[in-house]
Amino acid sequence: MQFKIDRVEDWQKVIDAILPELKYNILLLKGNLGAGKTTFTQFFLKNLGSTDEVSSPTYAIVNEYDSPKGNVFHFDLYRLKNATEVEDIGIDEYLYNAYLCIIEWPEVYEEELREIPHHEMSIETEGNFRVINFH
Repeated sequence: MQFKIDRVEDWQKVIDAILPELKYNILLLKGNLGAGKTTFTQFFLKNLGSTDEVSSPTYAIVNEYDSPKGNVFHFDLYRLKNATEVEDIGIDEYLYNAYLCIIEWPEVYEEELREIPHHEMSIETEGNFRVINFH
């Protein structure tokens, strides 16, 4: 699926389309700094019924949110250098014990996730627009 949005409110259209398509509990979220990864996550959690305040996990590496469907873990792997560092945070425990894991900057651990069913979403900026690809 591909979307092109130019307003923050348009994230709702993206969520409305992908939420019924969510089959796996892992979502890899790719995009440059400022692309809207955390904004997407805020809209997504709200649509899951979470009342938690969503913020970027840049320094914490992982934030945990409650939702009526179960725990959601939001990762930011940007500062981690390799797969060993990702494993050291206990990512396997999160992956197998969550309703959903949203992983920003997954490239450092992508090879290890290859065999695990997951979704991938990319957000690219084009001028004032964001182009979102979900599969």
